[in-house]
Amino acid sequence: MSLTIDITGLPPERLRFTPSPLAELTAMLHVLAEPAHHPDLHGWAAATTAAISPELAERLQEADFLWRSSRADFLLPGRPGANLAQELDAVDRLDDEQYTSAALIATCGSSRLAIRAAAPPADPVARERARELALARGPRQAAFAERLFSDPPAVRARVRRLLEDCDQAFFAEAWREVLPALATDARHKADLLARHGPAEALAAISPAVSLQDTGARGQRIVVDKLQDNTASAVGHGGITFIPTAFGRPHLVAVYAHGLRPVMQYPVAEPGLPEPVSLALVQQRLEALAHPVRLRLARTMARGAHTTGELAAAWQLTAPEVSRHLAVLRRAGLLTTRRRGRYLLHQLDLTAGARLGADLLEAMLR
Repeated sequence: MSLTIDITGLPPERLRFTPSPLAELTAMLHVLAEPAHHPDLHGWAAATTAAISPELAERLQEADFLWRSSRADFLLPGRPGANLAQELDAVDRLDDEQYTSAALIATCGSSRLAIRAAAPPADPVARERARELALARGPRQAAFAERLFSDPPAVRARVRRLLEDCDQAFFAEAWREVLPALATDARHKADLLARHGPAEALAAISPAVSLQDTGARGQRIVVDKLQDNTASAVGHGGITFIPTAFGRPHLVAVYAHGLRPVMQYPVAEPGLPEPVSLALVQQRLEALAHPVRLRLARTMARGAHTTGELAAAWQLTAPEVSRHLAVLRRAGLLTTRRRGRYLLHQLDLTAGARLGADLLEAMLR
């Protein structure tokens, strides 16, 4: 499953790396709404929740479906501004149909397949479908959708005030702290793009992002995501990549109809392991699913063994053991060192210990 974004013919400068205060604010709001997704930020989430007023906390809860499971497209700007006010002004310039459609995609359960490209306010069938989906998500979502249909300007003004109040309550200070790291990462990725091309710059974002070059058929960015979808950066001025300090492990992509595609990616953090691809996680799970390999892995977890020792311990032939060890090695679960004329094989305990966390990160990505 993947998202493919067509970038055929785009010059490198149309792939833009830049921080966005609005995108980072909504990444923080997602952390507050779903702290279980971000165990490394439990301390920040708890301190921030305790510090904000009960009134602001209640308003955040009323609107959290705009950033809890997915993001409304207008919360990740394709052309980030110098500050939050500029980006909110740009959101205000969207017409009501664009804004309502983007908000409903998040409100109705992150299903871009369920909300058609036509804006619900202009399409009675899509509008009724949006009502049904919002009601299925809960009464707060249903009430929000109804208010969007009946009075879009009032809802838009209320959401803007909420974001501005978050800026005063906690975001402005946090933004000053993370902006230098985000700007440095964006410059690094832009330098990779200029010096080595899009393939290397994309690979530096995440193992889940790659460049598919099909020659005469063009170039596409391929992103490991939950659903198979396609988008195009051609004709929309390119694509924007936004680094985030609060978004790990999520790799958020928005690609609203008629708007510039945007991808928000987590910056690398010292001391944290590099993320691995979902394909590698699946390969490791399949390698350990075989009962013989699992027995061998349990033996090698306790210490290093030669092929002959493993064969004798489990009444296997040396070629059988070698075949199973090759599968574990290709999955990155095995370390091998030489002692004299013998090769000693041992389970990579770090990779094994990370497997559960890697699987969760890959699923949340």
